[in-house]
Amino acid sequence: MAQSDRTIDYGKLMHRAMRGLIQRVLEDVSREGLPGNHHFFITFDTMHPDVEIADWLSDRYPGEMTIVLQHWFDNLVVNDDGFAITLNFGDNPEPLYVPYDSIRTFVDPSVEFGLRFESQDGEIEDEDQDEAPMQEMVEDEEPEPAQKGAAEVVSLDKFRK
Repeated sequence: MAQSDRTIDYGKLMHRAMRGLIQRVLEDVSREGLPGNHHFFITFDTMHPDVEIADWLSDRYPGEMTIVLQHWFDNLVVNDDGFAITLNFGDNPEPLYVPYDSIRTFVDPSVEFGLRFESQDGEIEDEDQDEAPMQEMVEDEEPEPAQKGAAEVVSLDKFRK
C-alpha cells in the first residue's frame, strides 16, 4: 500500500473543537444565564476583520481586548461564527460582535479552566507572553483579587507541525 502525503491536521481539528466548546457554553449561558460562580474572561484580536466594536474601543484597545462576562451583560446572541453581546463600559452599554476566529484566550477562573488559541497563520506571539501566567493576560478589566487565580491553560501549539 502506497503512503499518502496527506496528513491529519490535529492543530486545526483541536481549534475547531475548542471553538465549538466555547459556542456550546455561550449558547447555554444565553438560554440559562451564568450558573453558580462561573464567569469568563475572553481575550480577542480587535483587528480581526469581522470584529465589530465601537471606534473608541478599537482606539483604546488597538491589538487585543479582554472582556468579562460576569455581573452584567445583555443581548447575548450566539451563532456558528461568533457571538454578539452588549457590555457595560463605565455606564455606557456597547454592543460587540466577536467571531470565534478572533478569540485568543477563553478563561473561566471559577473552575481554573482556560484555552489559548495561537494564531492560525503560523504567527508566533511573543515568547514572553507564551510563558506568562493566565492571570497576567486577563487583568485588563481588573477583577477582584479573589478572581485572579491562575488558570490551567490548554495550549494547542504542541499539536502543530
